[in-house]
Amino acid sequence: MHEMSIALAVIEQVEEAAGRAGDVTAVRTVRLQVGELAGVVPEALAFSFELACAGTLLEGAELVAETVPGRARCAPCDHEWAVGMPPRLSCPRCRGSGTDLLSGRELRITSVRWDDGATAAERTREPSFEER
Repeated sequence: MHEMSIALAVIEQVEEAAGRAGDVTAVRTVRLQVGELAGVVPEALAFSFELACAGTLLEGAELVAETVPGRARCAPCDHEWAVGMPPRLSCPRCRGSGTDLLSGRELRITSVRWDDGATAAERTREPSFEER
């Protein structure tokens, strides 16, 4: 189950960011963008995240996963469409196969909310973990 390795990587990155921030006492929320084509089972990721957070700064943190739909563009005719599941990668307009995948493979941290000292703070940061 690769969802556990994803959860562990997310936890590691959040802990590193919290360490750089200084006096973080607890992580409350982690928001992720998860592409529908990333091969991630949301329930398995949530379960893995909860297990992996035990005994860390993230223990009890909420994982909020936003699904990013798959979208593609046909290089020859410039038509864009929702890829769907199972993925349709040939152009529905011209039937061409010169397809560029625009979205749907994302797996990135978009924000983290934590307590630092006496206040809660939300840190939105550039994504640094992306699985392709």
